Amino acid sequence: MLELRKRTIEIGPILLAAALLLTVVMGTPFAAYAGKNKKAANSTETKKTPVIDYSNIVWPNPPAIARIRYLAFYSAQPLKDLDAPKTKKEGWMDRLAGTVPQSDGGGKVLFQLAQPYGIATDSKGYVYVADTKVGAIFIFNTETRDVQMIKNKVDAHFSRILGLAMDDDDRLFVADADLRHVLVFDKNHKAIDVITEGMDEPSMVAIDTQNRLLYVSDVKQDQILVYDADTFKLKRKMGTGGKNHALTTPGDFAKPTGVAVDKEGNLYVADTLNDRIEVFDADGQFIRTWGKNGDGPGYFARPKGVAVDSDGHIWVADGMQDRVQVFTSEGQLLISMGGHGLLPGQYQGLVNVAADNRRNRIYTSEIYPGRVQEFRYVTDSEFDQLKKEREALRAGNAVKKEGEAASVSAPKPAEQTTPPQPK
Repeated sequence: MLELRKRTIEIGPILLAAALLLTVVMGTPFAAYAGKNKKAANSTETKKTPVIDYSNIVWPNPPAIARIRYLAFYSAQPLKDLDAPKTKKEGWMDRLAGTVPQSDGGGKVLFQLAQPYGIATDSKGYVYVADTKVGAIFIFNTETRDVQMIKNKVDAHFSRILGLAMDDDDRLFVADADLRHVLVFDKNHKAIDVITEGMDEPSMVAIDTQNRLLYVSDVKQDQILVYDADTFKLKRKMGTGGKNHALTTPGDFAKPTGVAVDKEGNLYVADTLNDRIEVFDADGQFIRTWGKNGDGPGYFARPKGVAVDSDGHIWVADGMQDRVQVFTSEGQLLISMGGHGLLPGQYQGLVNVAADNRRNRIYTSEIYPGRVQEFRYVTDSEFDQLKKEREALRAGNAVKKEGEAASVSAPKPAEQTTPPQPK
């Protein structure tokens, strides 16, 4: 189990230093290119990109065994994807700033996240991010950091895309709140179907691959819509609709958003305006609820995103408090991280959390800096192994010290003297 932490873990000087360095690195292209002289610009020397060491950014803080490790963030295409300028006056900075039209500059425009929301991952480890403002789906290769896009009016028609979900065949489900439907894409990113039945304002989506169910939260109807994941037929609705977000009874919702499914087929719903998590079985029967409004450990202030890791822990993204809290499936708080800010592991407008359980990765999206952060989840089995190794090391050190102490305290043998010999 994750070690219980009843406070938000503070980020220390190491994180501050990392963040400052990150700021410098992100700003480098603008400052460096603006101030380079001709000699530097014409230089053929290979210049190495600064590498930031994120390995010390962990939760909880040392000397405790880390359960969450910060890995990286994603916000835009790499700068290397920009074309070289055609003339001295029409550089990539001019095209990026919009002072030179794209057609005149002859180069590509940098694609950057503006308001990322929904997150999903496929079997290759690619991260899909729905951006409500850009109106496109970014696809990040976490190994090369290259970016592809599913574009509006090119690959599909988008208006306000929010939720994403990926099934075991790499089919992508995209909820569009304004168009009142969920689009279905195949593994080649081609739109193959659309689901509309019963929807008013779909928000987030989740797939139960074992029971072949598709869950869609509808924030306007205060309901969870349940579809057959293969035929896309509406099977049932969960919760009472038409009450204008006024219901607080267990099993009902007030603007439900995040949805996630565990290995047993249990559904976890972020009941946003009621500041709680509700749990249902695969048949839609209410099991339990936990949480209430507040800013203390285990409390919520507009929970939005929900994810389930490979050990069955429940991760909840809190929109107003900009923090992620991790619970057992029964609602016991295990660890908390985040807070307002731009440092690694902090948030500005946190909206969602997603888990890639094939690789034990956790992803979060926030809308004001327009970024997705990536974390490594240390599993229970990994934690147990690390704990055993630490205990063995302690035992070995204890034996060594006992041996050293014994050798120091042992009495020295009396010196033998040779009696004088007669002459």
